[in-house]
Amino acid sequence: MKDPTRKTGRPRTFDADTALDNAMKVFWQKGYEGSSLPELTEAMGMNRPSMYAVFGNKENLFRLALERYGVIHDPLLDAALKEPTARGVVEHLLRGNAHTLTGEATPRGCMVINGALACSDDALPIRQSLIDRLAAAEVRLRARFERARDEGDLPPDLLPEQVAKLVTTTSNGIAVQAAAGASREQLQGVVDLVLRSFPSVSPSR
Repeated sequence: MKDPTRKTGRPRTFDADTALDNAMKVFWQKGYEGSSLPELTEAMGMNRPSMYAVFGNKENLFRLALERYGVIHDPLLDAALKEPTARGVVEHLLRGNAHTLTGEATPRGCMVINGALACSDDALPIRQSLIDRLAAAEVRLRARFERARDEGDLPPDLLPEQVAKLVTTTSNGIAVQAAAGASREQLQGVVDLVLRSFPSVSPSR
């Protein structure tokens, strides 16, 4: 009897979520342009026609994988922004990044940062989408620090956009260092230094 799965080339046990997770890990480690179709299809357990049929082209697969990555990692920023103090926001976010981006079960570093650094002009739409994602996180941090300043949790002469840029730059640097092999302990030490110099309101205020 003819095997009904031969039309798509997918095995009976095909799981789209698992395949997407595996593609995400390839993109996470090698970036968009560094991930070849043979590497992706092998990791996903699919042939190329099946991949196109289920996920579309490589660009669409990357965007889907990026959404998947966001579902896993965006909660860290969401939780950080709920901290009652600006310092708490920074500590939660940076310590969380230092911990999660040096995990053993996933590629090191950040998929967004890794992808943005590896994109050439030939992949400008992908690069721009990654840059936009980073910018959106910075906007959210800026709004939180504006609130902190208005509530008296930060000095009144402090510019929230500068604080947001400081935190974003540090967070991105942690991601780059993690991808380059820095240990979790080393990165937590960086967070310690940032927190020591983080602006605070004088107790007399």
